[in-house]
Amino acid sequence: MYILVLNSGSSSLKYKLFEMPAKSVHYSGTLEEIDNHHDGVEVLLADLQQSKVIDSLDEIGVIGHRVVHGGWIFDSATVIDDHVIEEIEKLKKLAPLHNGANLEGIYAMKRKVPHIPQVAVFDTAFHQTIPKYSAYYPLSLTLSKEHHIQRYGFHGTSHHYVAIQAAKYTEKPLYKLNLITLHLGNGASACAIKEGKSIDTSMGFTPLEGLMMGSRSGDIDPSIIFYLERNGIDFEAVETILNHKSGLKAIAGTNDMRKVEALAKSGDKNAKLAIEMFVVRVKKYIGAYMVLLGRVDGIVFTGGIGEHSASIRALILEGFHHFEIVMDSVKNSIHSQIISSPSSKISLMVIPTDEELMIAKESYKLLQKH
Repeated sequence: MYILVLNSGSSSLKYKLFEMPAKSVHYSGTLEEIDNHHDGVEVLLADLQQSKVIDSLDEIGVIGHRVVHGGWIFDSATVIDDHVIEEIEKLKKLAPLHNGANLEGIYAMKRKVPHIPQVAVFDTAFHQTIPKYSAYYPLSLTLSKEHHIQRYGFHGTSHHYVAIQAAKYTEKPLYKLNLITLHLGNGASACAIKEGKSIDTSMGFTPLEGLMMGSRSGDIDPSIIFYLERNGIDFEAVETILNHKSGLKAIAGTNDMRKVEALAKSGDKNAKLAIEMFVVRVKKYIGAYMVLLGRVDGIVFTGGIGEHSASIRALILEGFHHFEIVMDSVKNSIHSQIISSPSSKISLMVIPTDEELMIAKESYKLLQKH
């Protein structure tokens, strides 16, 4: 059986065709700068047929969609029907840039291939286990409940996937494993996983909170927003600044960590500062989560930066030898999957994430139930 996984961005479509239950990628592609998702889906489906990777669209058993925000409504993947679509529509106000695009992909597939079942897999679902004392903000509970304000967290599909892989590497069952997972890329988040379940994560009500990112600020004093507004920068402009003109981009001039590192090596002081700022914020979350978890079995690096930048990993782990966490510099330099020294009390892992495979597995599992 083939499962088509679709990641619909605001102006792009990424897709992978998996053969299940073998879990192998049969075909993949990306459409950039599309005018609309309906045209994009037509091009995508035509590509699958013209390239002869499948003889007929009827060979596709299910279409799995990445949906960023499941809010308070969805705590797991779900088969898409009209009611589910209505509920995802309600959540657009929480993630207008993401859920709107995700819905367009769903609508386009529903129009083009209405006979093929569709499944929504939510970035927020893995974090539904976060306890109330970490999920709620110190606001009026009445206000929070009325407006559904809480920590939802994101990158959940990625954090869940690498946790499952970490269980294999450490040869421990996931339900007995305590992990700190670090999804470090243009978007970045940390997650504390206790006995296989998310109990805290750095992203919050939106993906803006937490770590310094490519173009997002991460944690700041909220009063900065009101200060800027009083000084003539309206709230819409401030929102744009915090989401699109902050982070690495604001300090180093680029949101690409590879370029930031190259600039730093050439002596660029702002690039060096950007790296220092990025690293110290990750360190702070690791330290906090070590206390929160009590026992940590492993620290996992994933995402574009986490998987590919040995120097950033080394800087993040610098100083942790005081806690008997010891990195093997040779293993780190060659991007081994286990980069901890045998003397380290905590396993240090580099695990490539595969959100699409996770979506395919969830979709396949749901299809078997129906």
